[in-house]
Amino acid sequence: MQEHTKRLGYAPIGKLLVSLSLPSIGGVLATSLYNIVNTFWLAKLGYEAIAALSIVFPYQILTYAIGGGTGIGVAALISRRFGENDVDATNHVAGQIFFLSAFWGLCFVLVTVFFAESILRAIGATPDIMDFSTQYLVTVAYGIPSIIFVQIVGNLIRGSGDGVKPMVIMIIPCVINIILDPFMILGLGPFPEMGVRGAALATVIAQVSGGLLGLYYLFSHRTVFRIKFRHLKPDISILRDIYRVGTSAMILQITESLSFMLFNRVVSSFGSVAIAALGMAMRVSDFTFMPIMGLSNGLLPIVGFNYGSNNYQRLWRSLKLAASSIMLLLIIFTIFIELLTPQLIGIFSQDAALLATTIPAMRIMLSTLAFIGPTILFITTFQGLSRGSMALVLSLARQFFIFIPLLYLMSYLFGLYGVWISLPISDFIGFALTFIFTYLEYRKHKMSYN
Repeated sequence: MQEHTKRLGYAPIGKLLVSLSLPSIGGVLATSLYNIVNTFWLAKLGYEAIAALSIVFPYQILTYAIGGGTGIGVAALISRRFGENDVDATNHVAGQIFFLSAFWGLCFVLVTVFFAESILRAIGATPDIMDFSTQYLVTVAYGIPSIIFVQIVGNLIRGSGDGVKPMVIMIIPCVINIILDPFMILGLGPFPEMGVRGAALATVIAQVSGGLLGLYYLFSHRTVFRIKFRHLKPDISILRDIYRVGTSAMILQITESLSFMLFNRVVSSFGSVAIAALGMAMRVSDFTFMPIMGLSNGLLPIVGFNYGSNNYQRLWRSLKLAASSIMLLLIIFTIFIELLTPQLIGIFSQDAALLATTIPAMRIMLSTLAFIGPTILFITTFQGLSRGSMALVLSLARQFFIFIPLLYLMSYLFGLYGVWISLPISDFIGFALTFIFTYLEYRKHKMSYN
């Protein structure tokens, strides 16, 4: 693990970025494939099923926000305890993830099951998709404890310097879900036809499998952790340390969920076909975010290490290479998507009304992909520079304070077309804003090594 850390300061930047990014890309790829396959099979039931999935998605993001934010706090604290060479304290931190997963999971299950229809109305479900949406949300709710545990345990193991096992914990549930979907949705073989509820049940089974795999790694001596019964007792001081770091990440992801919910509410005012169109466009965009998130995860430790060692020149060279590379790649993706939009959408559905809405929507919404990648890397750089507050402000500005007012203004002025164009406009403004602040930080550091 020490050699893995040392290479951040001397290994060729290009190769280093690739090696650090690939495990994350593998996990995101599996998730994206699952989303695509899920949408493909649900499309057999009609656009209402896709719309139902799209409506529920922001609420699912909320569960990922809690699990992911908690996991980031756990990983940060675990890394620090490893640096202090305090083995027992490390295991005590690891033991807290069971209480946290159970607590948050139970809260979500109770709220979701008892208030499903109220939640769905609040996030924009229209009457014609309410039945499908309720079936999916209530069923998938029972898997939320496993979803949160998978998020936290992956970050826990990653905090020990092992990036492979967290990737496996992400990939295996996605593969199981992909395999189960056609059988449980359409009723193939010995399975009954369950439709939307079958898709949700497949997700629950897959996530429970991921949780069991995480437990296997922890208690079969496949990781560095040796958790004993006494480590499981909740410790307020440890929980406070976890959320001292994890809260900002949690706030950011909760805001993303809220932003998506508001987006869905505005889109739902134009009917369930528009909701389905949004869902299909988002599924395609998932693939474009794979290299962005992978490169972001790869860049972060390079920035942090070289900032700590005052090697500012290498730090900024890394960002320049990462940002220019992702921008070039996303330009290629954009050209591909713009030219082949009808063919990509046609994979899922041939419904004329759905195609007429989705094709222009996707072309407009994904037209500024090339600006999104560098923007996320600029924000990642501020995280690596220990400028968490600045990273949070820039992220909130991009995802909420710019986007939401534009969304309502453009939808009022131009209807559904305005809804679609609000995304690329906010993406460009967000890019310009983050670029300015990043350039000012770069100029400040450049003065120190010139």
